[in-house]
Amino acid sequence: MRPSKRAADAMRSVSFERGVAKHAEGSCLVRFGDTHVLCTASLEEKPPAWLRGSGKGWVTAEYGMLPRSTGDRMRREAATGKQSGRTQEIQRLIGRSLRSVVDLVHLGEKQITIDCDVLQADGGTRTASVTGGWIALYECVQWMKARDMVGPKVIRDHVAAISVGMYRGKPVLDLDYAEDSEAETDANFVMTGSGGIVEIQGTAEGKPFDEAELTAMLGLAKAGIGQLVELQKQTLA
Repeated sequence: MRPSKRAADAMRSVSFERGVAKHAEGSCLVRFGDTHVLCTASLEEKPPAWLRGSGKGWVTAEYGMLPRSTGDRMRREAATGKQSGRTQEIQRLIGRSLRSVVDLVHLGEKQITIDCDVLQADGGTRTASVTGGWIALYECVQWMKARDMVGPKVIRDHVAAISVGMYRGKPVLDLDYAEDSEAETDANFVMTGSGGIVEIQGTAEGKPFDEAELTAMLGLAKAGIGQLVELQKQTLA
């Protein structure tokens, strides 16, 4: 039995709230159960220096956890003078995931930065950031289209992410912290709306997982991401 009493293939309650940041070109407050992440998209009308003159734009991401997003207060990383390796790894994942569905040539020489700030953490902050970050990105591109800054083909597909793990010998979808902290295997799957795999991160914390378990986890992930993409579409409708 899962601590949350959910079925193995059941996600937590998921919601997207658009337009929550007045000054950002795009924004979304995403909730996966008790994990809440504010995603904002900010436009700069110039690309990074290394892309200038290339005709291409860029999409990047930054990620951070607020001091009381967890049970005990954590120090702000700015106060320590450097980002942790975990933070850098997560924000690179978010950036890679979002760029996978963006035509950087059609974006033109501009940069969109997606900031993902974790307000409350209960497992799955990176997957929530990717999934909500896509909505903030979409809103930003729509803002640009309304001002004739880009054409219609910038975003090629949806992208979303979900965690899957082996918990007490069984594959389960969308781990919360209670499961994540005890799982034998913890994996994160990023996929497009059309079913393409962008990235799989999987680690055996207890015993190694086998091919059959990987296949089972992939099946759960595909079904979960299908639900998330449908929720994205409903939110934008």
